[in-house]
Amino acid sequence: MRYLVTGAAGFLGTNLCLRLLQSGHEVLGIDNMSSAYEPNLQMLRQNPLFSFEKHDIVNKLPHLGKFDFIYNLACPASPARYQRDPVQTFRTSVWGVWNVLQYALPCKTPIFHSSTSEIYGDPLEHPQKESYWGHVNPVGMRACYDEGKRAAETLLFDFSRKHSHPIKVVRIFNTYGPHMDPKDGRVVSNFIMQALEGKPISVYGDGTQTRSFCFVDDLMDAFLLVEKSASDPASPINLGNPDEYTLLQLIETIEQILKKKIKRKFLPLPADDPKQRRPDISIAQKIGWNPKVRLQEGLKKTIEHFKGLNAYSKR
Repeated sequence: MRYLVTGAAGFLGTNLCLRLLQSGHEVLGIDNMSSAYEPNLQMLRQNPLFSFEKHDIVNKLPHLGKFDFIYNLACPASPARYQRDPVQTFRTSVWGVWNVLQYALPCKTPIFHSSTSEIYGDPLEHPQKESYWGHVNPVGMRACYDEGKRAAETLLFDFSRKHSHPIKVVRIFNTYGPHMDPKDGRVVSNFIMQALEGKPISVYGDGTQTRSFCFVDDLMDAFLLVEKSASDPASPINLGNPDEYTLLQLIETIEQILKKKIKRKFLPLPADDPKQRRPDISIAQKIGWNPKVRLQEGLKKTIEHFKGLNAYSKR
């Protein structure tokens, strides 16, 4: 098959491209490189089945030929990066989706769209089901991402109903693993890099807020299952590990792996930061998916990956 992957040089995009290439598929990646990790792109370009187009999907897509399937993963996902240019983040979520839909429409190319657990905001329902409409501050510092993704879902489902266009929408919960950018500002990469560098770990709030951490290999398994599943435009699908940990428990697990005590540096909790996050994955389980990798196992693999990076070895 021939795939188009937007956001191909990012964390999830790179892992997805690797999976598709390993299965012998042809992949054309798109990325504007604003929040991408350059070593990921260098690695992907070593495979002759991979080609790359530097492009911002906020602008109309150039003619790239026909594809059997499109994965739309383009958008910065860490608060530090999506808040850097909030207007561009919102445009990527909404205008970017519109441009992908317009490209896919003539051939009715199926679209897989990566939405996010952030559409639930600081949830009042726990765990979060796909039927929960969320608790989002529409004018807060995180709204560019939260509301951008919510608007993108609206556009996708309305477009699908109007044009009978095949879509798959997944809501991704916290994911970690190899090929993360060590400086992307997400909690797992921050904690690991600070621990490896011997710095105090920055904890925003008191550390009792919870997250559900999914190892990226499990998420890629889910992506491919959703791709092959029967289309159900009536609902997005939660993808995440339902095991729930406080941030302090995450630090303790890193300490166990590294076999050393790590200092904590407590900082004010950012505005609208969710207090708890845990997916209900009943719909994903119906198509045969359950995450398998436990937190300690996944963190070990991630830490080993970070240890091998030039960015770390030269420090």
